[in-house]
Amino acid sequence: MEEFDYIIVGGGSAGCAVASRLSEDAKVSVCLLEAGGAGNNWVVKAPIGIAIQVPSKTNNWAFETVPQPGLNGRVGYQPRGKALGGSSAINAMVYIRGHRSDYDGWAALGNTGWAYEDVLPYFKKSENNESFRDTFHGTDGPLNVADLKTANPFQDHFLEAGRQLQLPMTDDFNGAEQQGLGIYQVTQKNGERWSAARAYIEPNLPRPNLKVVTGAQARKILFNGKRATGVEFGRDGKTESVRARREVILSGGAFQSPQLLMLSGVGNAPDLKSFGIDVVHHSPGVGQNLQDHIDFAFSYRSKSLDNFGVSFAGFRKLWREIGRYRREGVGMITSNIAECGGFLKTDPNLPVPDIQLHFSMGMADNHGRTRHLGHGFGCHVCLLRPKSRGAVALNNADPATPPRIDPRFYDHPDDLDVMVKAFKMTRRIMDAEPLAKWRTAEMYSEGVRSDDDIRTILRNRSDTVYHPVGTARMGTDDMAVVDPQLRVAGVEGLRVVDASIMPTLIGGNTNAPSIMIGEKAADMIRAA
Repeated sequence: MEEFDYIIVGGGSAGCAVASRLSEDAKVSVCLLEAGGAGNNWVVKAPIGIAIQVPSKTNNWAFETVPQPGLNGRVGYQPRGKALGGSSAINAMVYIRGHRSDYDGWAALGNTGWAYEDVLPYFKKSENNESFRDTFHGTDGPLNVADLKTANPFQDHFLEAGRQLQLPMTDDFNGAEQQGLGIYQVTQKNGERWSAARAYIEPNLPRPNLKVVTGAQARKILFNGKRATGVEFGRDGKTESVRARREVILSGGAFQSPQLLMLSGVGNAPDLKSFGIDVVHHSPGVGQNLQDHIDFAFSYRSKSLDNFGVSFAGFRKLWREIGRYRREGVGMITSNIAECGGFLKTDPNLPVPDIQLHFSMGMADNHGRTRHLGHGFGCHVCLLRPKSRGAVALNNADPATPPRIDPRFYDHPDDLDVMVKAFKMTRRIMDAEPLAKWRTAEMYSEGVRSDDDIRTILRNRSDTVYHPVGTARMGTDDMAVVDPQLRVAGVEGLRVVDASIMPTLIGGNTNAPSIMIGEKAADMIRAA
């Protein structure tokens, strides 16, 4: 059995960051286990590859939820990255940190060291921002953050619609003020996706003290008593194990980190026993506290070839754009689809924005799984701070079986009430003349005006916008899974380092915060 100082389970956004930083010390050895592939082919590198990956099982676990009563019994879709880079290999590349109050709120809950001023240095440490040079941004980190290489005219149409409605505007959602509409910066470099793997792992593969194993699906954490000593994983139909001299670091994400903890005997004891799993430590909070951004997508038909779609003329243009991309690294192939958007308040008296918009350069329908002839555009609107809480559980004791995912969308009535306001606010933008003049039809939401009709369409068509967190919650109470040092309570030699440790969902996209968590965790581990 091979031995390493640190074993990291999961080569996602946080896992790549912590593996890279720990292996900077030549005196320690690091093993990174990833269930997916290398995440370095063209469908990952070309930003428009998101249109292939998110709707399919290409580099994607493509999980589903249990039927959701709040969605009229529908089964939700939960794409998660299955490759080095994790979901940063398949996401929309939007670089957002959340609001400063999110992190101050974590600290107020007793999580010392996680206030905004504590985490800002780690956001900056990770970042190489090509555009901003100020106290909010880093310029020499591994994660490249850039403006989109090619501006789509519909960016201006969207922003002009906001201006006509006298909505606030911003050039930097991660600076002094989050509120407003604007164009998103993206994790790209030279027109290519810059995943966490490309930022943190690929440049460091020559390090002799860093071993990266792909196609390795973790089966369980190995314990000697209460101490984590290694990891058992499956690869090429065989079961293998690696041993950790210092620590096992779990970075499987909000669904698979709690799943692996439970499979390994850390979780709610009665539930584990019901599956025949030996209990290492009774931790009833494992898998609880699931939070996610519920989202609704407006969708419109348009004849403009500036929008993505399916048509003979569109295919001809796309062929030309592929050639342009290969020659110059610019054009529509560099699009992240959700090129612009913003953060707004459904009530002007709120202290922080409570909804986020992602304006789409194509028709937004069923995560891209429902395709239509023709072209169009759309706009997602999501609830930033939902009150509903779900859970992740086991379906059985087989590590190859997906976890049981139950977000309980719209379980809290306030979430639906706010989304009714969000629907109306977003529709005002989409109905404004700079956008309305480009559309030929409104799909699904035509004629939906009354609050009751809005509630109906929200229940019929809402789903995730891909930001699950919270299932291995950080805290100091009995339901917390990890402490503020990210150490799993009740055992030794084991930490969780990913979005599952978030006690509350941040107000924005979760990729950059996950990388920050990896950066901060590496410093805490080295200081141990």
